[in-house]
Amino acid sequence: MLPGFPLLSLAIWVPIVAGVLILITGSDRNAQAARLIALAGSILGFLVTLPLYFGFDPAASGFQFMEITPWIESFNVNYHLGIDGISLLLILLNSFTTVLVVIAGWQVIQSRVAQYMAAFLFLSGFMNGVFCALDALLFYVFFEATLIPMFIIIGVWGGPNRVYAAVKFFLFTLSGSLLSLVALIYLYNVSQGSFSLLDYYQLPLPFAAQILIFLAFFLAFAVKVPMWPVHTWLPDAHVEAPTGGSVVLAAVMLKLGGYGFLRLSLPIVPEASYYLAGVVIALSLIAVVYIGLVALVQADMKKLIAYSSVSHMGFVTLGIFIFNSIGMEGAIIQMISHGFVSGALFLCVGVLYDRLHSRMIADYGGVVNAMPVFAALFMLFAMANSGLPGTSGFVGEFMVIMGAVKASFWYAALAAVTLIFGAAYTLWMYKRVIFGAIANAHVAELKDINLREFLVLGLLAAAVLAMGVYPDPFAEVLHTSVNDLLAHVAQKAGAAVTR
Repeated sequence: MLPGFPLLSLAIWVPIVAGVLILITGSDRNAQAARLIALAGSILGFLVTLPLYFGFDPAASGFQFMEITPWIESFNVNYHLGIDGISLLLILLNSFTTVLVVIAGWQVIQSRVAQYMAAFLFLSGFMNGVFCALDALLFYVFFEATLIPMFIIIGVWGGPNRVYAAVKFFLFTLSGSLLSLVALIYLYNVSQGSFSLLDYYQLPLPFAAQILIFLAFFLAFAVKVPMWPVHTWLPDAHVEAPTGGSVVLAAVMLKLGGYGFLRLSLPIVPEASYYLAGVVIALSLIAVVYIGLVALVQADMKKLIAYSSVSHMGFVTLGIFIFNSIGMEGAIIQMISHGFVSGALFLCVGVLYDRLHSRMIADYGGVVNAMPVFAALFMLFAMANSGLPGTSGFVGEFMVIMGAVKASFWYAALAAVTLIFGAAYTLWMYKRVIFGAIANAHVAELKDINLREFLVLGLLAAAVLAMGVYPDPFAEVLHTSVNDLLAHVAQKAGAAVTR
């Protein structure tokens, strides 16, 4: 690839331009054209991100593939892009997931096909923008822009209570991030008119101001993760969203919160981050343990997986705020693994729902007798969600627990409880849905997955196994970025951070 080639801009704008082209195709009379453009746009959007991985120097500090162009010169706002190892993996996850969602909705979506496909491509571009942005205002614009396509996806193609779920999702996430805009305006004034995140990292902020800025950022990112107790929008959004919406929401969109902590909270206000880490750890452990118990009693498969996501994302925030390298790397690995596993589980529920139009566990039983290939793939993802060694679900959770032991034995002990709860609610759901005698005539009539469904689930199965068996290609790009971030926090906070 030529030096200076705008790969990050391509990662952002290729899917967005493809989305615009899809909308030009017009009505459902051209639905097949919309599908083909969406597939081509999503695949091209993924392909342009691959050179980012192969051209990335894992040993180099700082941001790579930098792009900077004046945007709003009167306010010193720049179109400033760059990535490190943390954002690199999330960009790849997002672009990969978009391809799968387009394929998964190929036959399922029959109304407003062009608008459906375009919404996912816009969302993909906006999320890549969040992961690339090094200008605070640009970050905020992309961060808020992600709400619009997801609001439409839930509100138009969702279930019976879709409007309620879409509005609740929008209000929770928008209100959570408004205070972060106030914090960014304060930083703009303190930095004498700069929106550059790199400038913010060097600001000598007073402790009181750091606390207030941290709380403003925390509300925005905690809602997005989501952390307990601001998680209540997520089950409703997942239950009412179409399958593709649930996949992207769980696989990628929740990661915007974890990424926000890593990109803004820790480096900008490191002293406050370190000071308030105990609060975040406590909330994370509540999510891991309490929400795991809540998941155990769910009768709706999508709601169970939604609560499972809250519990697993508690591992992410725990790993970030224990401030050691193995814990933080484990948190990022967990974000990627959760993207694969939760996306696959929602797709599995979607496969069943497309056939039986029910998400209730009680309506199934003995599915393995009618759908053996599906049952085998579903088993793999259930095991990964339970943290089975050899799957991606084990790697991140094991690293976070190892990091937690360095911080406190009791953190690790409580975190490890989720492995028990995760196995309990996931495998109990799997047993009731898949095993046993055929429960009713509707289950007896089920057809096994077709080639399109097998392709989507097979790619995710390969990713789950590859990451579980050989995680080094995922982990090696993180070492320098994580160590640099921890060193920055330790230096600015004056704290003895375990390295």
